Amino acid sequence: MALQSINPANGELLAQFDTWDQAQLDLAVKRAGLKFADWAQRTTLEARCDLMRRVAELLRAQKTELATLITLEMGKTLREAEAEVEKSAWVCEFYADKGPSFLADELIETDASKSFVCYQPLGVVLAVMPWNFPFWQVFRFAAPALVAGNIALLKHASNVPQCAMAIERVFLEAGVPESVFTNLMIGSNQVESVIRNYYVKAVTLTGSEPAGRKVAAIAGSELKKTVLELGGSDAFIVLSDADIPAAIEAAVTSRFLNMGQSCIAAKRFIIDQFIYESFIERFKAAVEARFVAGDPMHADTTLAPMARQDLLDELHAQVQASLECGARLVTGGYQLEREGYYYAPTILADVSSAMPAYHEELFGPVAVVMKASEPAHAVGLANATQFGLGGSVWTKDAATAETMARTMESGACFVNGMTKSDPRLPFGGVKNSGYGRELSSQGMREFTNIKTIWMA
Repeated sequence: MALQSINPANGELLAQFDTWDQAQLDLAVKRAGLKFADWAQRTTLEARCDLMRRVAELLRAQKTELATLITLEMGKTLREAEAEVEKSAWVCEFYADKGPSFLADELIETDASKSFVCYQPLGVVLAVMPWNFPFWQVFRFAAPALVAGNIALLKHASNVPQCAMAIERVFLEAGVPESVFTNLMIGSNQVESVIRNYYVKAVTLTGSEPAGRKVAAIAGSELKKTVLELGGSDAFIVLSDADIPAAIEAAVTSRFLNMGQSCIAAKRFIIDQFIYESFIERFKAAVEARFVAGDPMHADTTLAPMARQDLLDELHAQVQASLECGARLVTGGYQLEREGYYYAPTILADVSSAMPAYHEELFGPVAVVMKASEPAHAVGLANATQFGLGGSVWTKDAATAETMARTMESGACFVNGMTKSDPRLPFGGVKNSGYGRELSSQGMREFTNIKTIWMA
């Protein structure tokens, strides 16, 4: 089996790499396991933080080179890829600065002379990561995990092997010792053996719901900790008193960032009945004015390709099935007639519960618009999904907004702003969007032994 790097803009094979055999894989995992004591106990927290700052420096120094690699392998615009590298540097700096306070002993008054909670690393953590944000997804796991004293194994998506190799290289160039962060050149069929390996103590996965269920089942059978960040179908609720121009701008950005290939992209636009048709008209005009297809390496390109043809075909099938069930096509709905995996930005209106677009996650540049009769109905529509990752509410009524945000069944809800991940805030979902949290102090402590110490 080979891991292939293919340029989504033209279908060109850029490189391919043979996967490791079982002996190579077992040796890499063993080396990682044997490295844990040295990294966690003999490398000080201060030294680990300094190394993470050095990683951030290298990411910024090599930003253009690394962003180019991201664009070539998964297709996003170079501008978006550069922003991703910059955000990856930010999360490294964040945990270098905040890690010591997040991991500090927490004194608690009890009947003891001294009692406290301390946070100790678990050991080797396997990260199974997706292709859509090939750097950010990795660094938002790796930075807190390594600062805490854990060892990281990366099983990256098969279509971004060069990004995976580049990330490992950056860690090594920064001075992070060998086997502290290891990129595993393996296919998905080899993941189970890594999870079951004695040296691996926990698993984190960002990806699809089926992949999450499989990984969780394997890890559960081994009684190993898991954190899962799975799919999302975020609601974007707009009430009649909202700042409509601001909501339209955020709607376009949130839905079509990264060509819509984001778990926390706004996907279901739930609009107050009194502004429903006018919102659709303005949304359509903004989308059609914004996007120009072209080479994602060029600065004037705003419409990039999707990552793979099979993903485009799956998305198009969902669109067509929804249209056959009565959805209204506002704009788009077709693959562009040019080389590469380009799909026209699409808006589907009048979507109902009888359609795939209502129940399924549309992982690409397709927006779904539904009508709500009142705020309570809007929240009901927002919660009528198997997913619960993020969401947003747009209104000038702060009290109503907070009530709706608290009622929404999601891991996050943003008021008058688009949902995004931020190192300062916990990130994760409920329902079929997974469990556990990344980022913030909560995310850092997910892969620690939260130990109570009581002294008479």
